[in-house]
Amino acid sequence: MNSILSRRSFLADAVTTATAAALTGSVPFVAAGDSMVRPKLAIASYSYWHFRHPKVPIETVMDKAAAIGVGAVDILHRQMDIEEKAPLDVTGRAYLRKLKRHAFLNGLEICCLSTHQTFVSPSREVVKQNIEHTQKCIEIAYEIGCPCIRINTGRWGTSKNFDELMAHRGIEPVLPGYTEEDGFRWCIDGIEQCLPKAEQCGVVLALENHWGLARTPEGLLRILKSISSPWLGALMDTGNFLEDPYEKLQAIASKTVYVQAKTYPGGGEWYTLDLDYARIARILADVNYHGYVGLEMEGKEDPETAVPKSVAMLRTAFD
Repeated sequence: MNSILSRRSFLADAVTTATAAALTGSVPFVAAGDSMVRPKLAIASYSYWHFRHPKVPIETVMDKAAAIGVGAVDILHRQMDIEEKAPLDVTGRAYLRKLKRHAFLNGLEICCLSTHQTFVSPSREVVKQNIEHTQKCIEIAYEIGCPCIRINTGRWGTSKNFDELMAHRGIEPVLPGYTEEDGFRWCIDGIEQCLPKAEQCGVVLALENHWGLARTPEGLLRILKSISSPWLGALMDTGNFLEDPYEKLQAIASKTVYVQAKTYPGGGEWYTLDLDYARIARILADVNYHGYVGLEMEGKEDPETAVPKSVAMLRTAFD
């Protein structure tokens, strides 16, 4: 009799908690015995391919994630076996369905599609092309059953190349004749034009604290606060605040809808950060974040050893 009453009390409490969450719009950590609902780990395909040829197939990354026991993958758009800028044609859609099937057979979810675009340009035609490209990426995500895409603000393009940008710690001069105010205006307008497609497809746009206008928490939050939409949030990349990272990560935590967690076994490709993931886990727990944490292994060590090692470290930190 007591066990029946206890079960009824548990169910009643669960219903009350769910109802409160629905009314307030908040999603609290949910107690399950003595454990809590914690972020789910994913592996970014970037962990196995740092833009050097030959490409590592997405299917290979899926196989490795399943073997390691991680239940989701974050796909780098440029790593897919389709042309990045070309229209999404019949052949491309067939490839996407193949990836979706491969993920399903491996028991995997596709949690994010990491894309590249720039809205920071005085050319209306350039911005228009990037809006159309982002809309196509939203369609790709929809096709593979992915609920989120990573987007960037883009940058001024005054650095000679990415190596030069990294040599200057991600800081580059504003395009001559323009101001940062111009850049924010172009970027906000560009993202707003992508949101109807995002809502139509049910795909969240996660704006990364990447190089460019979102290089600082102030820049990222300025854009997010200028656009009121449930289909836009922050992507917290733990490795993109090069100085005083914890205070900056804390500043964007409440807006975060997806996390990419950088690790650097063997030293980083451009720089190395010694990140305290137990501390980062506490920052996310403080805002009740329990979405995905996608590993981006950016070290020079062979991913065959570096990725499992990084996964084990993240599991410990978020436990």
